[in-house]
Amino acid sequence: MQEPDQSPCAKSFFMALTQRLEFRQSQALVMTPQLMQAIKLLQLSNLDLTAYVEGELERNPLLERSADTAGDGESASERGNAERREREVEAEAPDSVPERAPQIERESDDAEREAPELPPSQFGYSDLAPGAGRADGDYNLEAFVSAERTLADHLSQQLALATSDSIRRMIGQFLIDSVDEAGYLTTDLSFVAEKLGAPVAQIEQVLSLLQQFDPPGICARNLKECLAIQLRECDRYDPAMQALVERLDLVARRDFQALRRICGIGDEDLVEMIAEIRRLNPKPGLAFGSTLVQPIVPDVFVRPAPDGGFAVELNTETLPKVLVNQRYYTSISKNAKAQDKSYLSECMQSATWLVRALDQRARTILKVSTEIVRQQDAFFAQGVQHLRPLNLKTVADATGVHESTVSRVTANKYMATARGIFELKYFFTAAIAASDGGESHSAEAVRHRIRQLIEDENAESVLSDDTIVERLREAGVDIARRTVAKYRDAMRIPSSVQRRREKLSALRIAS
Repeated sequence: MQEPDQSPCAKSFFMALTQRLEFRQSQALVMTPQLMQAIKLLQLSNLDLTAYVEGELERNPLLERSADTAGDGESASERGNAERREREVEAEAPDSVPERAPQIERESDDAEREAPELPPSQFGYSDLAPGAGRADGDYNLEAFVSAERTLADHLSQQLALATSDSIRRMIGQFLIDSVDEAGYLTTDLSFVAEKLGAPVAQIEQVLSLLQQFDPPGICARNLKECLAIQLRECDRYDPAMQALVERLDLVARRDFQALRRICGIGDEDLVEMIAEIRRLNPKPGLAFGSTLVQPIVPDVFVRPAPDGGFAVELNTETLPKVLVNQRYYTSISKNAKAQDKSYLSECMQSATWLVRALDQRARTILKVSTEIVRQQDAFFAQGVQHLRPLNLKTVADATGVHESTVSRVTANKYMATARGIFELKYFFTAAIAASDGGESHSAEAVRHRIRQLIEDENAESVLSDDTIVERLREAGVDIARRTVAKYRDAMRIPSSVQRRREKLSALRIAS
């Protein structure tokens, strides 16, 4: 019988397969169903939150609507019973969101800390969607159907890819929100400039960017501009076609003789041009018009305060108000069986946590929104050009919450101001250090300076990227050449060589 291999390699191989007992200590975050619920509630919009609370009201018999949100069809006795139950629960239930949130001063320090994690739940469900994750397999198949893409979503996604400038994004989003279902811009540019505190020329530049998006012809202000955009897209907007588009009234009256004289073309060319116009889409936005457009409901109101600052207030009209029916729980739990008592205990625990989670959600949104307003008060007072550098960490440190909490709060939340309605995430901008060690500059403000320097140049003194860097450093902005080139490309501004050629060509044509 051959002896087994006793080489060092074989010995190490057998030693590696030996069994041994080891103790290791590590830390891990245990996500209880209640904590997962609180996190989910924090990032829901008011509309989604209302839908979720409606599902909880149907599922949990110990939850009921607050008296001030009861339907108009309720009887006086029902409203009286609801008010009486509300007074009884106030001493036992957690603090709920006040009916009218007080105005919060800028330096308010009475905000509560984040809700602590409760003991692990004993009840079985942990998902937010009513009926999801049940053992009987009763799934809601509609929850797995993707939502239809809206025109605003389609344009917003293209805007995020077209520019990284937060100022241009804010202006672009404001214009996108003003586009009707047919794809036409319904707001006057001077009104937008007044609301945002930006020059009309900058609004027009952003509009020109939006008009390059898909579908062709989008964001036009009238039918002529819509057709012109589509003709430029296919390189057919020559002088004759331009004259034809300008006189669509003659096309409608079929006055071909006048059209031939205005366009300077023959009968055959005129027929071909009219047929080409008829193939265009006069309402490009209707391809996305089958989805019901929901109006934006602000979560927070920002109003000027008498002291010259700004008051921040929650939109409590959209917040669901629920109470725990303590009397019903006490009355039916006395004579209930052990299994029924276990079910009632689970319902009571779930209802109590929901009320507490709703209250904490409202407080956190108010706390984060107040800090955003404090950080960006120059924007509210002077306009979009005065956005300051702001990131999640700055707000998180000031409010005493985690960065992930700030990120969830700013998702799907809107702030109504005197300048319009803005999503909370739009107030977060990048920062560029100052060359003199002073206060840093907003990346959007630096882009605006670069754009102004290029717009003020002439053919004899076209600024190179190096020259722009020197000018900015003289103004106290510490920026690298590659950053200037990146910002210039993002704003679709050609290089200095291309700009010099274009300006010289324009001068020759003018002379």
